[in-house]
Amino acid sequence: MELTGGIGFAIVLTGVLAAGATALLGSVLVVRGQAMLTDAISHGIVLGIAVTFLVTGQVSGPLQLLGAGLAGFLTVTVTGALAASGRLKRDAATALVFPAFFAAGILLISLFARNAHVDAHTVLLGEIGFVWLDNVRVLGLTLPRTAVTLAGVFALNLAFVTLFRKQLEAAAFDPVLATLQDLKPRLTTALLLALTSVTAVAALDAVGVVLFVAFAIVPAVTARLVSGSFGAMMLTSVLIAMACAVFGYPLAVWADVSIGGSMAALTGVPLLLALGALLWRRRRNSRVTAPRQMS
Repeated sequence: MELTGGIGFAIVLTGVLAAGATALLGSVLVVRGQAMLTDAISHGIVLGIAVTFLVTGQVSGPLQLLGAGLAGFLTVTVTGALAASGRLKRDAATALVFPAFFAAGILLISLFARNAHVDAHTVLLGEIGFVWLDNVRVLGLTLPRTAVTLAGVFALNLAFVTLFRKQLEAAAFDPVLATLQDLKPRLTTALLLALTSVTAVAALDAVGVVLFVAFAIVPAVTARLVSGSFGAMMLTSVLIAMACAVFGYPLAVWADVSIGGSMAALTGVPLLLALGALLWRRRRNSRVTAPRQMS
């Protein structure tokens, strides 16, 4: 089958879909102050990948998705249980759980999966440059299987934030009010974390842990600096992440560097620009108000 659009298009399409699906949920998590959960989940599922490979011998497929998803759910559950105990804050619990899960996963991969298509480098940075090798026919188009999967995840995440926007905003800005108004904040949170796990699993094979976390957090933080509303923040975050995916590929080809690393590095550029603009605006405002106060 001849690949639709060529290899470059396949790589960029996969990156764009991964960016969009990840940035949507990342915006919500950043507003809720739970951005580190993306790091915890993406690192935690590495243990699920390793254990599933040891049990089934499969490096991809439904069983791998199930195993990785269960590991992500376990990461969130253990983190929540430690935080609920009252002895640890949530950020401390997160920092305790995900390094342990990630280290255990990497250790198992290094010891028992050396001869398989699973290694620490792939887990960290992904293999987005090779997504075009595994294709599927959809609506008369030959597209990377990973891109098709990510398209479904992106559509699912978009439907979630659209249908549950009111609940997400209420739970993020006023959880008590959300509970009083019976907006089911616990159900919304459970769905959010479940979709984050699904997105991490779908994106991991292509973009790896590093790029997943970069797409989830950095564009969302940038968008929050420049946006005035929750909806505008989500849209800005998705556009920034997608733009980094689009321009990251030609930059990687030109510089002869990792494609995933190039896309991840580019997410820092808008953040630095936004921070610079914010600092300049504050400095300008302070100069304007100072003479008025003296007079």
